[in-house]
Amino acid sequence: MSREIPAADAHQDIREALRALCAGFDSAYWQKVDSERGYPDAFVDALTKAGWMAALIPSEYGGSGLGLTEASVIMEEINFSGGNSGALHGQMYNMNTVLRHGSAAQNKQYLPEIASGRLRLQSMAVTEPTTGTDTTQLKTTAVRKGDRYVVNGQKVWISRIQHSDLMILLARTTPLAEVKAKSEGMSVFLVDLHDAIGRGMTVRPIANMVNHETNEVFFDNLEIPAENLIGEEGRGFRYILDGLNAERTLIAAECIGDAYWFVNKARAYAGERIVFNRPIGQNQGVAFPIADAYIETEAANLMRFRACALFDAHQPSGAEANMAKYLAAKASWEAANVCLQTFGGFGFAHEYDVERKFRETRLYQVAPISTNLIYSYVAEHLLGLPRSF
Repeated sequence: MSREIPAADAHQDIREALRALCAGFDSAYWQKVDSERGYPDAFVDALTKAGWMAALIPSEYGGSGLGLTEASVIMEEINFSGGNSGALHGQMYNMNTVLRHGSAAQNKQYLPEIASGRLRLQSMAVTEPTTGTDTTQLKTTAVRKGDRYVVNGQKVWISRIQHSDLMILLARTTPLAEVKAKSEGMSVFLVDLHDAIGRGMTVRPIANMVNHETNEVFFDNLEIPAENLIGEEGRGFRYILDGLNAERTLIAAECIGDAYWFVNKARAYAGERIVFNRPIGQNQGVAFPIADAYIETEAANLMRFRACALFDAHQPSGAEANMAKYLAAKASWEAANVCLQTFGGFGFAHEYDVERKFRETRLYQVAPISTNLIYSYVAEHLLGLPRSF
């Protein structure tokens, strides 16, 4: 008997519950959402009602009080079911910015509303068109004027704005020339999108290769109440890094879910597709690449859980989060190529979902951090090599 994929683990109760829910949203559902460039509202609503979208929120605010480890399993299972967590994962990693650095008043005001589904926190605005991942050079400013901050600038690749009520925003509150370290002088704000859009904030959707709602955002004297500042002014970069470690780890889990999906899809097809009077999986040229993809996925999975364990223990997890994201994205992309090659021409047909998942998982070679920047991080911070930029 072939091994179960993914193998049973300590989170089997969560996996089985998610699989039961996801079974109600089959291949036809995701194909329809993709073809219409739509949003999986019914799926997100079902997750919310079942409490999965509030997994990280403490029980006193109506959530489950789970850790990043469990949240990563939720994301993995959605992708393993054939779905796409990219439509909703923002609430998971954005949540940590509020949970870890928000005030008691902010937690009391927002967390119960998010846990119930009355509010969605799906969006984070950090990246800018002229600075990319060189975050310390960002140009968007927030200037304190009385009881408000006035924001001016531009962001890009900001996802799920049309499907969110709140957005995390990183802006510079002290000019770069006036700080001792370039990582200082940036602050994080919670933006009420209903108040902001059309009142100093303009959103322009970006058409792209996959069904992923993302946008350019322009700020022209947008006013944000001072009480929407998260944590201390000027320490926002540190808070965002915390959230980015969660983001990279959750993306790793999604890639692992994709990779297992591709391996399962390929092995099933290779076992049943008969050419020259034998299953194609009997040929080593077909079987060995599938085996290689499975090995790579299993290895990436270990690093994912290592990163989760460190994050949940409030230990430094930047190196592990970066390496988990790299290994998992690499494994999912290799598995995607193997699966498409195994299916041959049928892999390009919409009905098999391979081409859709192929497009979706390709994104993670580029975002939320590119492979080359992870190499740079490891070279400098782990190996002690000279900084390359």
